[in-house]
Amino acid sequence: MRSVQTSEGRQPVRTGPEPPPPDGILWDVVGEVRQLLMLPAALTLQVAHPAVGAGVDEHSVFRTDPWGRGERSLGSFLLWVYGGEEGVAEGRRLRELHKHIQGVDAHGRRYHALTPAYYAWVHATGFPTYRHAQRYLGRRPYTDAEERQLYAEWLQVGRVLGIRERDMPQTREEFWPYWHRMLAEEIEPTRVVRELTSLDTGIPPPPWGPRPVRWAVRAVWPLVVPGFARLRRFLTVGLMPPEARQVLGLPWTPRQERRLRRLGRVLARTLPLLPERLRYLPYARRARAQRR
Repeated sequence: MRSVQTSEGRQPVRTGPEPPPPDGILWDVVGEVRQLLMLPAALTLQVAHPAVGAGVDEHSVFRTDPWGRGERSLGSFLLWVYGGEEGVAEGRRLRELHKHIQGVDAHGRRYHALTPAYYAWVHATGFPTYRHAQRYLGRRPYTDAEERQLYAEWLQVGRVLGIRERDMPQTREEFWPYWHRMLAEEIEPTRVVRELTSLDTGIPPPPWGPRPVRWAVRAVWPLVVPGFARLRRFLTVGLMPPEARQVLGLPWTPRQERRLRRLGRVLARTLPLLPERLRYLPYARRARAQRR
């Protein structure tokens, strides 16, 4: 984020996008460990757009390196919210990275990753996902004022990513007609959606930790991975807004709903009791500490 001095030489005037404020909602929720549970639903919604799904299908390494791909995506996400100038630089880097991602989707239509409507959809999916997940993972749903604030901050993150005002609804009231139109006219169960919501056990073991730990994880992974695949699907489908779930043909039973609500109540009551060093991811924790 660049700044210049005013004629009085005192107050800086920002010339780059303004990141979300440290006293806002996103600084509280994005870096907290609960947000890890929300990400699969948002990512699945992103690739439900045929153009986005085709781009990920053809150009992403999510099949061969799912853990590394997820770690890099999370690192970018944290930068957009907490990184200040680093976040703005990350937004520019991502746009540069996507310049050469193009091809043909499953309907034979040409796509480019930076087509404004496609790029905006990828970002837009976060707001309804956070709003819906809050009903389970928070102590209460967002109030009307909090929803408006959340959406305003989400737009700020979009500007960090280079999304222009004309490419995305600028108010919460304008967002919902856009959202329902996208669900009715664009979104579908793409190949990547089906993979991300499957019970496939071909997921490789996580590659982190000292060598003895990695060996141990590799040894027990065949026993663990079926349960992990079920949990991934459970959270992906359950924390996805119901109207999107219905469009994608993802079944959700009353029993699953009760289980998710029980899990959410436990997390909502216990996690806020933990110190920040256990609740927040390292980058977010450092940023919050520096602001204090």
